[in-house]
Amino acid sequence: MKALARALSGWLLLVGVSALTGAPVAASPPDFSALVEENSPAVVNISSEQDASTTQASRPKLPFELPEGMELPDGVPLEEFLRRFLGELGESPELPSESLGSGFIISADGYVLTNHHVVKDADQIIVRLSDRSELPAKLVGSDERSDIALLKVEPKNGPLPTVKIGDPARLKAGQWVLAIGSPFGFDHSVTAGIVSAKGRALPQETYVPFIQTDVAINPGNSGGPLFNLDGEVVGINSQIYSRTGGFMGLSFAVPIDVAMDVVDQLKKSGKVTRGWLGVMIQDVTRELAESFGMAQPRGALVARVMPDGPAAKAGIEPGDIILRFDGEDVVYSSDLPPRVGRTAIGRKVAVDILHAGKPRTLQLVVEALPAEAAPVAGKSASAKVSVDRLGLAVADLTPAQRERLGIDRGGVRVRRVEAGAARDAGVQTGDVILSVNSDAVDDAAEYRRLVERLPAGKVARLLVQRGDDSLWLALRVPK
Repeated sequence: MKALARALSGWLLLVGVSALTGAPVAASPPDFSALVEENSPAVVNISSEQDASTTQASRPKLPFELPEGMELPDGVPLEEFLRRFLGELGESPELPSESLGSGFIISADGYVLTNHHVVKDADQIIVRLSDRSELPAKLVGSDERSDIALLKVEPKNGPLPTVKIGDPARLKAGQWVLAIGSPFGFDHSVTAGIVSAKGRALPQETYVPFIQTDVAINPGNSGGPLFNLDGEVVGINSQIYSRTGGFMGLSFAVPIDVAMDVVDQLKKSGKVTRGWLGVMIQDVTRELAESFGMAQPRGALVARVMPDGPAAKAGIEPGDIILRFDGEDVVYSSDLPPRVGRTAIGRKVAVDILHAGKPRTLQLVVEALPAEAAPVAGKSASAKVSVDRLGLAVADLTPAQRERLGIDRGGVRVRRVEAGAARDAGVQTGDVILSVNSDAVDDAAEYRRLVERLPAGKVARLLVQRGDDSLWLALRVPK
């Protein structure tokens, strides 16, 4: 009895000390076994086959040599991961025509979600269930921009098991998440981690606000589900960031609400339409914010406005900063494209901008995103010019260059970049300078006058067109 009393008093003392000090009580990691047991039957393995000519033309060559005697397992789509992050790497030798990925069943009648790149150019798609039975799949539709594909299989033995769809908006950085997939062909492998961040924008993937996690994702996990602790799918594992082709702690999932919106459109019309403003934007850096007289960087800086686009019709101009779209703050430029993309075509929205240092609200009608325009390029002019105080030599554009670059009037082409403020800011040979601060550059003579008038020691900005893109560059004018 005395021993029990001593144990009890010790426990009370420990609780009292913990309460007084506020020391955290260590928590054990969650047990995922029940979640895995309940949801694994709805996770599938997907294999797709391509003919040799398609495979030869579409797959890049590995940028490294495998050690002697080492071979990749059949069907490992490592090349696809490398292509998505390293770009096309040139012609490749004959490669296996089969690729593997993951997916999950979203309806009992046989609709299956996976990634676009898992089934891209496939001549035959096979879905393998958890009981090892295989079903041929039909491609209902696919959307490259969001990397989502919708498949349909015909159940043979009654309704299929399905996953529960969750709400990614409720996810928070630091929460546990779990993936089930087939990395390197190892079916129904389970990995867990935490949400690292939300709303990530990746190069060439601006219309998807990715969920970043540290869940181990490898080739073969693509298209598989990302679960929260309630056993709900909150994302589709899509990409990794890697310098080797393998997992390095950075994986990205398409939010399930984005995917389900794509599913609805693919079911209805077989294609996906997105909202469009008709602008090129960039982040507002600290230097650019200073040049605009802003207390801190925020918003999406407009670098280019497409003729006859929704933004042009509403009165938005290069140099304007979009601060709010349809009532939502735009903190980073990457916040804007996903919101615009999911806005209904034809809807009228309010856009709050900073124009010439003054706030303004415009009404804009969102239009459908058109097909991508072909890139344009031009050759440098041959005129001899001198280097200015920024370290640049410029020349007027020829009519042929204007036609190739799609510039109707104004602008000067950078012929040479020497050490100085412009090089430090990132100006490159071949850039076309369209404006200095908010003043349009009509020709080389006007450009020189504008540069000479820049106050020494202050931050100035140049609007440049580089190939098919436009961007603002901030520089400090030398004294």
